[in-house]
Amino acid sequence: MQGTLANGARYRVDWPTEWNRTLLIYSRPIPVGPDDPPWNDDDSMIHAMVDAGYAVAGSANTIFWPLELSFASIEPLIDAAAEAVGRPRYTIGFGFSIGGIITAGIVQRFPGLLSGALPMCGNVAGAIAIHNRELDVSFVVKTLLAPDSGLELVNISDPDANLECAREVLARARATPQGRARLALAASVGSMPGWHDAVTPQPKPHDIEARFNNQLAWYDQVSFLVYFWAREQVERQAGGNPSWNTDTDYAQLLRDSVSRDIAESLYETANLSLADDLATLASAPRITADPSAVEYLEHHIVFDGDLGGVPVLTIHTDGDGLVIPDNEEAYREVVHAAGNGELLRQISIHRGGHCSFTSAEVMVALGALVQRLQGGTWPDLAPTTLNAAADASPSELRALREGEPMAAAFFDYDPPPFSRHYDARDAGRRTSGEG
Repeated sequence: MQGTLANGARYRVDWPTEWNRTLLIYSRPIPVGPDDPPWNDDDSMIHAMVDAGYAVAGSANTIFWPLELSFASIEPLIDAAAEAVGRPRYTIGFGFSIGGIITAGIVQRFPGLLSGALPMCGNVAGAIAIHNRELDVSFVVKTLLAPDSGLELVNISDPDANLECAREVLARARATPQGRARLALAASVGSMPGWHDAVTPQPKPHDIEARFNNQLAWYDQVSFLVYFWAREQVERQAGGNPSWNTDTDYAQLLRDSVSRDIAESLYETANLSLADDLATLASAPRITADPSAVEYLEHHIVFDGDLGGVPVLTIHTDGDGLVIPDNEEAYREVVHAAGNGELLRQISIHRGGHCSFTSAEVMVALGALVQRLQGGTWPDLAPTTLNAAADASPSELRALREGEPMAAAFFDYDPPPFSRHYDARDAGRRTSGEG
């Protein structure tokens, strides 16, 4: 069933003949056309869920940072789904990437609306933290590689022209040892792992060149688009620039980075002074945020750790260079600080790529969350248990959404600390004048 909600958002509900009385609420991660549904008929993930007995409902969005629209749509969407299939026993939110932060945001903003939540590869460090991290990477790029260019980091006036300028900077930089070193420094400041391709093995730690080329792949395929083009949409919605680096220590970000050795090695190869470039970054004019824009992104959304009694299970790959796995550490920290650690479990998959999960892995995670709802305690989430269940799934589920066959890869992993935490506690200090 498809239709239009009162706020104009397109929605869709799919359900099986034999419904298990669990409704899944899908928060879509990327925009679609104004007349397009939230998913198409050939979506293998949705098919897997419906085939397993779940009803799935979701609304579409047409903007890059759709949290405000998604939050406004969630209650009408659930009502529309209930009208189509009946009232569920359980309502579980799930989503990938920006859909992951939306899912976690629904838990916080609408207590009691969901029974459980499955945010996957999500920006769960919160909106302020992730946009500050992106600014850190782009700041290094412009300061060291294009200081006199028209490249805009914030208050982007023409996103298409800005992205073209950024790609020209990237092309020039990668052609020289000095430029490559500085690109590696920017990636390291953002703690970008040196693994991109989900279907190839992780490069060996000593293979600096391969790891750096994987970082370049992140720049090429998605990161520069986000940093230098999509930011304009966020600023337009927020009414200004919500990011700042007034107190950022770039030498410290490098020291704490998972890819520090890549930058250090390429600087040595280029016979370039890393200390001098760090000094340049330290003395460069800084960027301040517009307070009203910060307030907008705090509302859409930073996290306070209150899960409202709802169990939340998150999933992330360790080779994600767009929404880095460090997001999980930030979310875990604020949830535990709020005393809700027993409601949260986080599982990891050893694979390159952003949201590069198989349908089998997602279905196993969803099944574990349902077991938690039914039994009141978390089931066995050991990687060996999860991998055995995923590998026993039908062959058509043991593949990435693009169709590439893939063995299950759950593993024990403790994500690194997020470089610049910002949650509801920081928002409170800001509004009270502390810090």
